[in-house]
Amino acid sequence: MGRRLKIKNTDCAYIAGFLDGDGSIVVQIKNRKDSPRGWRLMIGLHFYQDSRHRKHLLDLRKIFGIGYLSDRNDKITELKINGYDMVCNILQPLIPYLRFKKIQAKKVLEIGKLLGNKKLPELSLKKRNNIAQLIIDIRNSNYFSSQRKYSDSDIKNILSLSP
Repeated sequence: MGRRLKIKNTDCAYIAGFLDGDGSIVVQIKNRKDSPRGWRLMIGLHFYQDSRHRKHLLDLRKIFGIGYLSDRNDKITELKINGYDMVCNILQPLIPYLRFKKIQAKKVLEIGKLLGNKKLPELSLKKRNNIAQLIIDIRNSNYFSSQRKYSDSDIKNILSLSP
């Protein structure tokens, strides 16, 4: 993985609490017309806050040195950080402090290790199968399950795992 973030322990505890309460660890299969496969795997961290307190998200962005803020129509501001390397670099020091999202974070780190510096199609069938199972495990440990676009078998098919 790329550069390592140096986050103070007190900041790690604060950020982990923020992520547990007002954040999401996202693993998505995104449709992409510009990709030969027609999709791509996206891993991200999203933090949410009432727009009146957007400064807290700006402070997080400053700590991470990456991410973008967007203001939604419902007066919520989001900080989104996408990309395997950055997400894994942020999650690694947070693991000891996470409570509610520790399982998801560990599984995302496993996906990052399996990917290494390769793209998904370059991986062996076994590694792609492991990644598919990790995605399914992450989904099953999340609070919301009603907005699932793909079934478990869809995920395996998309990752070219089923005949």
